Amino acid sequence: MFDAKTFLARVPQQPGVYRMFNQAGTVIYVGKAKDLKKRLSSYFRLQVDSIKTRALVSQIANVEFILTHSETEALILENNLIKQHLPKYNVLLRDDKSYPYILITDHKHPRISSHRGPRKLAGQYFGPYPNAGAVWQSLKTLQKIFPIRQCEDGFYRARTRPCLQYQLKLCSAPCVGKISDADYAEQVRLAALFLAGKNQQVIDDLVQKMAAASDSWQFEAAATYRDQISALRRVQEQQHVSGEHEELDAIGFSLQGQTAVVHVLFIRDRKILGSKSFYPKVPPETDASEVLAAFVLQFYLSGHSDQHIPTEIVLPQALNDEDAVAAAISKMAEQKVRFTYAKRGEKAQYLALAQKNAEIALDSRQSLAQKMRLRYASLQQLLSLAEPISRMECFDISHTMGQATIASCVVFDGEGPFKQEYRRYNITGITGGDDYAAMRFALDKRYSKLTDTSKIPDIVFIDGGLGQLNIALEQFKDWPHAKKPLLIGVAKGEGRKAGLETLILWDSGRSLNLPEDTPALHLVQQIRDEAHRFAITGHRNKRGKALIKSPLENIAGVGEKRRQALLQYLGGLQGVMKASVAELCTVPGISKQQAEKIYQACHNK
Repeated sequence: MFDAKTFLARVPQQPGVYRMFNQAGTVIYVGKAKDLKKRLSSYFRLQVDSIKTRALVSQIANVEFILTHSETEALILENNLIKQHLPKYNVLLRDDKSYPYILITDHKHPRISSHRGPRKLAGQYFGPYPNAGAVWQSLKTLQKIFPIRQCEDGFYRARTRPCLQYQLKLCSAPCVGKISDADYAEQVRLAALFLAGKNQQVIDDLVQKMAAASDSWQFEAAATYRDQISALRRVQEQQHVSGEHEELDAIGFSLQGQTAVVHVLFIRDRKILGSKSFYPKVPPETDASEVLAAFVLQFYLSGHSDQHIPTEIVLPQALNDEDAVAAAISKMAEQKVRFTYAKRGEKAQYLALAQKNAEIALDSRQSLAQKMRLRYASLQQLLSLAEPISRMECFDISHTMGQATIASCVVFDGEGPFKQEYRRYNITGITGGDDYAAMRFALDKRYSKLTDTSKIPDIVFIDGGLGQLNIALEQFKDWPHAKKPLLIGVAKGEGRKAGLETLILWDSGRSLNLPEDTPALHLVQQIRDEAHRFAITGHRNKRGKALIKSPLENIAGVGEKRRQALLQYLGGLQGVMKASVAELCTVPGISKQQAEKIYQACHNK
């Protein structure tokens, strides 16, 4: 038992962060306080109303605290420790993805492109956008209005004549001088203004240019400006959701049980760039205010170097320790950030839109969760299992005529796909096309060195018939652990049609053909299809790399510089493939011994 009285006697009345550990030494909760003694004492009172707090206290074996200079520092440190330890009783936001921007580079002829990651390249950045789809849609629109190059620098430098983009009027071909530097720079300036939300200013500038071109009888140029104005007006009509506020985030929030959805609406440059829903992990018996506060802290203190924090955040309800939270976020953003709770006007409309999206996302997620629970219960009943299914794994093999063989293993936990545990295996050392040997290789890789018994599945599905299932049976013959998975083969039906699958149970040897509307069959189809998708995606990637891989890359002693010399002096890869040993020796840096190796490699000798 944790001696709370002795511990509290040495806790100071200062701001700081505390970590709670269980008997195994695992951090189960991280918290912060303006007054550590007062906050920690509240956990160990005789009467504690919160069920969550009582469950937490019952597992405490040790508590450690770290003093800070201020509550703001405590908030930042708390966020860092939560990300480090992922405690069981904290609300966790698992969103490590960066956000994409649109970048206009700082070149003689600037390039406009998508950018993700640290903003190290010189140029103008616009965003962030909630996802890559929003960026590509904006780039597609920009390309039709402003013919600015989007090609890579290497492609741009190598051009001697215009590419297809010029013929399609999607690029003005500055690479070969089809547009003057001044005119190209003007197009870049207008595109930057457009991305900054100053559509009307861009239209006004183009109207003046069209009039000037028309007055000087440059009718072709005037027609080009006219087309740009028309395209901009169409875009302006489509962007009906726009307003007066330069930048803000509107946050919608909905919680039911342990399912929470936070929907963030990104408003930048007076228009909605997009939105994104987040699903934080919520411990049992956690109140809504704690979930929302935890999300705001973790989302804005995540430390993403590419995440721009707006000056205003519109929230659906007040936060605990609001001033301290705002101060911590302002310190991270290096600018003043304020929270508002809009009741009317444009901000209230943004908030209502975010709230509606959060509620719809919550309903959708709960509906999917209910459907998944029904499928799990149906499968448990079908297989007469005493305990609920907590983990399933499924294996599949993918190859093309025995080449680039890949095995996949997908994992479903009690709630559905658990993608962090998905694995692919490159199959080596077998005869091409031998699916039995490939399955044996994958199962051996997966289970031969398994030490964590918590990861032993309740069911292992094998995508295949009795032959593949017998291979799995051989692998589990000398299974060393007390818990042994149930092995089930999933044989394709006649014509490989969905709904005609046959389940083969190795323990009883019986086969099951389930009705098409059985929830258990839908679950088996889902995990089988997911294994197939994961395997074939890996196989296609491997096959694609093999197709574009140069035969020179596998030759010992021939590095990148020698490969470049060979290609340059012999006129490309075809020249190298046709060259004799004597011709290979003429390349600088290539000895006769290396030339013989290269010749043999190119002719498969």
